[in-house]
Amino acid sequence: MQHPMDAADSEASMAIKLHQLVIETSSNSSPSNPATDHSQHKCNANEITEQIPLAANPSILLHVLSSYELEPNDLAALEGTCKFFRSPANFEPDAALSLPELAALDTCCQKAMFKSMENEEKEKLKQRCGGSWKLVLGYLLVGEKNYRREKSQVIAGTRHSIIVTTKGDVYSFGANSSGQLGLGNTEDQFNPCLIRSLQGIRITQAAVGSMRTMLVSDTGSVYKFGQDGFGVLESIGTYTSSPKLLESLEGIFVVQASIGGYFTAVLSREGRVYTFSWGCDETERLGHRSDLTDVKPRLLSGPHENAPVVQIAAGNCYLLMLVYQPTGMSVYSLGCGQGGKLGNGSTRSLGTPNLVQYFQTLNVKPLSILAGAFHCAVLALDGRVFTWGWGGWGCLGHNVEYESLPREVLGLKDVKARHLSAGLYTTFVIADNGDVYSFGHGQSLNLGVQQADDDDAEQADARSPKLATWIAALNEQVVQISATNAYDWINEAFRCHTLALAESGRLYSFGEATEGQLGVKLAGGEERRSAPGRVGIDLA
Repeated sequence: MQHPMDAADSEASMAIKLHQLVIETSSNSSPSNPATDHSQHKCNANEITEQIPLAANPSILLHVLSSYELEPNDLAALEGTCKFFRSPANFEPDAALSLPELAALDTCCQKAMFKSMENEEKEKLKQRCGGSWKLVLGYLLVGEKNYRREKSQVIAGTRHSIIVTTKGDVYSFGANSSGQLGLGNTEDQFNPCLIRSLQGIRITQAAVGSMRTMLVSDTGSVYKFGQDGFGVLESIGTYTSSPKLLESLEGIFVVQASIGGYFTAVLSREGRVYTFSWGCDETERLGHRSDLTDVKPRLLSGPHENAPVVQIAAGNCYLLMLVYQPTGMSVYSLGCGQGGKLGNGSTRSLGTPNLVQYFQTLNVKPLSILAGAFHCAVLALDGRVFTWGWGGWGCLGHNVEYESLPREVLGLKDVKARHLSAGLYTTFVIADNGDVYSFGHGQSLNLGVQQADDDDAEQADARSPKLATWIAALNEQVVQISATNAYDWINEAFRCHTLALAESGRLYSFGEATEGQLGVKLAGGEERRSAPGRVGIDLA
């Protein structure tokens, strides 16, 4: 097997030889009379091919353009500024495409999600993205970033936790009264347990709600376990304790699932959104007013449907969508806007997605969306953070009760954010320098901030961004944070905890620990901890 360094050396050697050959060709063909230089060098295409090896071997250029993680913008700039790269490549698999466009297609074909598509599906996706493979590549890259198909994922549920490894294995721990751990039983677990019934199935993404879990596989299938019903105590009924294939999604290749308080949404690889409720009428079916007995996934239509959705985020009774367009990302919202969660100033809107025009008005480019139980957050391309919705206990970072329109968190004006997590009245921000900030409700000691008196719930709240000093004390580069973002309907109480994944692969947890959701049983009958502690699993 060839070592990666050997391959790199081989490629470098090839490039040097090609460069030398071009120089030698140029030197040997130097005219004796400079005055005749111009006329003597009106070469035809064949002569150029003989003298310039790179032009004679477009496969080498294609390799360079598609193997070194060039962004779609780079390929577009190359094509737009150089006549050579604007010309048809005259090279398979599509001789009519320019080399940058061919390179974009080649890079798309390296992506697992795209590779499994039929040619007809690929062409349809191309048209939905704007008619260019470079735009399709941009869509795929943003999608990978936002639903983490190739990376480990940690999710803090209401009273349980789920871990998806890079290999696609799934571990669970915490409360299990409704089988939400997927282990085939209803016993609480205080240590990470592998869901063995999923062996042979590679899971790429997980969604966690109150007493329920959904998993998405690399083949686009969706598995569910835990409570079947949504909402308040009256809807609590049957449950499944082992992963069960969701047959109602057959024929839909799902890449992301998101669970709200009363509904579920899934995103297909073509960028289409389907919503459904498991027997609750609270959300009026979120965009497709079907009969109450209809619990099948229904396609969400509206002003966004001609462009692919790249990310979804479900809150308690609303849904956010990040829509990919050639001119930049757009944010749409749908559901109940009480508390300003829709981001367009309205208080209630069901049936038709609403464009959150604030970002377009200010020329802010959204990068990713986050939905807490009752508030929303957007990470902009320039690293700014915007929040809106219900602002109880300071979770918006503005120290106001609610915001009906997105508002920049000014307490982070000197911070360039690269990762967000929106929870139940809490928000976390990871800066590009590695610092972690938190704000919101700290009663469960789940903000990662050292307090003078951990028993003082009022003091534990942070109404503006604060440095998460406990996390800073770890001396670890934290790359992912997950905070509980669903309400505990059974106990009607705050049961919040937080998971923090370090670049080293070590996992830390803090907050409520009553039922094992921290991945450890605390000594002395303690029910929560404010300082992050290690979870017994290595995700390196």
